[in-house]
Amino acid sequence: MFDPQGPTLRELTVQALSSVEHGYDLLAPKFDHTPFRTPDRVLDEVAEVLHALGPFERGLDLCCGTGAGVDVLREVCRGRVTGVDFSAGMLTEARERSGAGDGEVAWVRGDALALPFGEAFDLLVSFGAFGHFLPRERPALFAEAFRVLRPGGSFVFPIGAPPPVRSRAYWMLLGFDTVMRVRNAVWRPPFVMYYLGFGLGTVSAELAGAGFEVSLRDLPGLGRRADGTPRARAVVATKPTAQES
Repeated sequence: MFDPQGPTLRELTVQALSSVEHGYDLLAPKFDHTPFRTPDRVLDEVAEVLHALGPFERGLDLCCGTGAGVDVLREVCRGRVTGVDFSAGMLTEARERSGAGDGEVAWVRGDALALPFGEAFDLLVSFGAFGHFLPRERPALFAEAFRVLRPGGSFVFPIGAPPPVRSRAYWMLLGFDTVMRVRNAVWRPPFVMYYLGFGLGTVSAELAGAGFEVSLRDLPGLGRRADGTPRARAVVATKPTAQES
């Protein structure tokens, strides 16, 4: 799962016994050498969708980590793009690896549930971060995404189809989530990181509740399941151009 430059088991254990923020500060120098980084093929598939929807002006990568999503924004946005994350360590790595000047990319430390921006962006993306939010927090997360988008702007992110209950992947993910729940029941501070429970139906309803108009785009390069349905889709949540008074 990890290449030789990735974290050791001891380092992962220390991270898992920390808070989410401090854990990612510790992991940041080696994060891109772990399977937690969003694969390039996922980024490329979402980039194709964004090229078809764009062009855009200003973009924001929500929970940007080491900045892989910011690279996608720089492809499809004509204006300055921004990465926001609550981990100072991840932002340091993002700034160093990007090679972008301050006029091209802004790196901002901030809480996704209380974003330090006004209505400033035409496009928001997020990759692999939703497992760090409990279900009760998602309405506030989506409300913040809605607030910082300009009318007509879109919030776009990939979502995978749930693995079949009888599959090895399902039981591996269920096992991981169970271990995390036990860990959080007996250890403080909590480390929120869950893989199951982010279903398309529920998420679409929550986005609609925040005011978005929701549509889907298939990501065919990520394959199809046995029944022919795509293994992953891009959710395109658009802020209406005319708001009801």
